[in-house]
Amino acid sequence: MFLIPDFKGYDFFPHGVMIPFMRVKGVCLAASAVVIVVSVISLAAQGLNLGIDFRGGSMIEVRKSDGAKAELELLRPTLNGLGFGNIQLQQLAGTDILIRIEQQPGGEDAQQDARDSVVAALGADFELRRAEVVGPAVSGELSRTGAVALLASMIAIGAYIWFRFEWQFAAGTLIALVHDVFATIGLISMLQITVDLSIVAALLTILGYSVNDSVVVADRIRENLRKFKREPLDRLLDRSINETLSRTILTGVATVCVLLTLVLFGGDVLRDFALVMLVGVLIGTYSSIFIGAPVLGILGVRRDWQQAVPPSGQAE
Repeated sequence: MFLIPDFKGYDFFPHGVMIPFMRVKGVCLAASAVVIVVSVISLAAQGLNLGIDFRGGSMIEVRKSDGAKAELELLRPTLNGLGFGNIQLQQLAGTDILIRIEQQPGGEDAQQDARDSVVAALGADFELRRAEVVGPAVSGELSRTGAVALLASMIAIGAYIWFRFEWQFAAGTLIALVHDVFATIGLISMLQITVDLSIVAALLTILGYSVNDSVVVADRIRENLRKFKREPLDRLLDRSINETLSRTILTGVATVCVLLTLVLFGGDVLRDFALVMLVGVLIGTYSSIFIGAPVLGILGVRRDWQQAVPPSGQAE
């Protein structure tokens, strides 16, 4: 018989480790405030690079007549040289190519001319599969829907945290979520990543990932509030973060590895989505440790034996 070794697992961080995160909470909050300000400045200076989902335009799907896979890098210079702005090419499943043409000034006739010119530039080597138009009314509705989705999700998350814990936990979580969204959107603005519905989906996913981390930490804080009733709040927050640190770091590393693979090898279809997700996961992991908990330490939190723990975290 083969003996299976008794493997009990490995602790990424040793038991009893106590990294003093609260000692640097002022620096972290100040650095995060700077990031938010830079993001706002970038948004005000150059805005977002909205795709045709939000600005309107045309989408053309084509396929090579011989069934071979087209070289997108060879097509981009030709199509972008037509004078219709930045034309986006995306490799779909199989050999199909999706071409996005931004909204052209001059109405529907100008948009039709742009589509015809693109098809003519591709030549007889390509056959047209389908052509669609995203009008200004549809793009405006998508913009409003995307904004409402982000706002509604944050309100729902805040209400859930408030109901499950206390308002101080909800305030810390919401501040962390606002930080995550603004920091990620600021990076999108600075890099001029094309914003389409997949980017909105990425932002919503980032909110879910970030709040998951925040709930895990908040749950441990609530448990320790009952267990260590006389411990200063800052030390209790450090204890709670350290006790969940292995889970936070290992989950983040596993997610980052997957997203990094998609960024490097996912192609045009997934690159921007994966990049935004990658940045958002890193920012969300940071905020669950250095934003949500420090805000809770500043606001204070009620305990069973007193009205509220002093915000300074000093025991009475």
